[in-house]
Amino acid sequence: MTKKHIIPESHKLDIESLGPTKIDSPLLSSPSKTNEETIGWDAFADDSNRIMMDATLTSFEKFKAGGETPASFELAGARRKIYFDPSKVRAGILTAGGLCPGLNEVVRSLVMTLYYRYGVRNILGIKYGYQGLIPSYGHPLVQLTPQIVSEIHQFGGTILGSSRGNQSVEELVDSLERLNMNILFCIGGDGTLRGAHSLATEIKSRGLKIAIVGVPKTIDNDISLVSRSFGFETAVAVATEVIRSAHTEALGAPWGVGLVKLMGRDSGFIAATAALARGDANFVLIPEVDFDVAGPGALLDRLHDRLSGRGHAVIVVAEGAGQKFFEGERVDKDASGNTLFKDIGQYLAEEIRNYYKKLNQELNLKYIDPSYIIRSAPANSTDQVFCSFLGQKAAHAAMAGKTDLLIGQWNDHFVHVPIAMSIQERKKIEPSGELWNSVLERTGQPDLKSRAKA
Repeated sequence: MTKKHIIPESHKLDIESLGPTKIDSPLLSSPSKTNEETIGWDAFADDSNRIMMDATLTSFEKFKAGGETPASFELAGARRKIYFDPSKVRAGILTAGGLCPGLNEVVRSLVMTLYYRYGVRNILGIKYGYQGLIPSYGHPLVQLTPQIVSEIHQFGGTILGSSRGNQSVEELVDSLERLNMNILFCIGGDGTLRGAHSLATEIKSRGLKIAIVGVPKTIDNDISLVSRSFGFETAVAVATEVIRSAHTEALGAPWGVGLVKLMGRDSGFIAATAALARGDANFVLIPEVDFDVAGPGALLDRLHDRLSGRGHAVIVVAEGAGQKFFEGERVDKDASGNTLFKDIGQYLAEEIRNYYKKLNQELNLKYIDPSYIIRSAPANSTDQVFCSFLGQKAAHAAMAGKTDLLIGQWNDHFVHVPIAMSIQERKKIEPSGELWNSVLERTGQPDLKSRAKA
């Protein structure tokens, strides 16, 4: 489905640890278990439990034959021995970057696991991302308890707030030291995780014992070495309904066109998956696949064929698609240094309208951009369960003294992924892969490159 990653040497997937684990986990005395012998693989994991990165039969047979040790991830989960004394732990939780369905559920899961499973009583919410650790912003810390977070999973957004921007790593670590914080959970996307890795690096250089654990958040599902990120399932579900509405609008008028712009800066996973789920899209435009708007065989030409034959059409475009049409224009950046993409949706709407105006042909185009509706939606039941697991696994990793890692899912297992490896590249759709070919088969979409350039 996606571009294959270069498989690293095994040691590059090793997880940093603050030191040896010498404290018996409180989970050993769980009231649901009668003795340690009844607690097996499902309850505890060991650092030697590994999940192969490349799980193909060929890779396995090569390993059995005495080949190179395959790259593998450390299995996530509770450990029998932990690093931190729960009664002394002071944990912090922050959310940063754009909003995403499921943020509140991850926060809730972290609090519930730390409080009830480990007995941690000092859990602080850091307001507005990394800003909350910088004194000059004046954002107050929030004491988090099970009572406070009991119902937050029912709402979209994040009770902690969020922000973008590059903060001084040295100043952030200074704050962690002043606060006597042992653990920091960073919930966010690529920029947040890069910040978390910088924090872990600075903490290590100072010889401090502070665990930094990331929970990857990107509605676009584009984090490398993470097969699925939370919020994606909800985004696809909402986007599918938007495509249905666009189809209804297109059917409701002669020469009707429903144009939907969905999230996807560098990767078109939401657009592609929602188009597959609904089946109403006729054209799907994503950043990974080049296309032309004008010329023989290009989008306008193919759209005209579609309207002439069927009378209506639905176009789904990811926000990062077609940025080549804005070359030469000023490039703006957001507070985190990310490129602010030009509005491909508005561009296409204008091009389509102008095309039919020149033809003196009737056109009824409806342009729909549901981005903020999707971002702020509460997580659906599938994402709720997934977020709960992510929070639990992150709490287990932190209490075991693991650091500079994120919790990911690989081959249907939750695993520990070194942040440094994950932030090296963005996950993208492979144009020759199964996902994109499935979209082409589902939509009947032809090549949209202009034959005039051939």
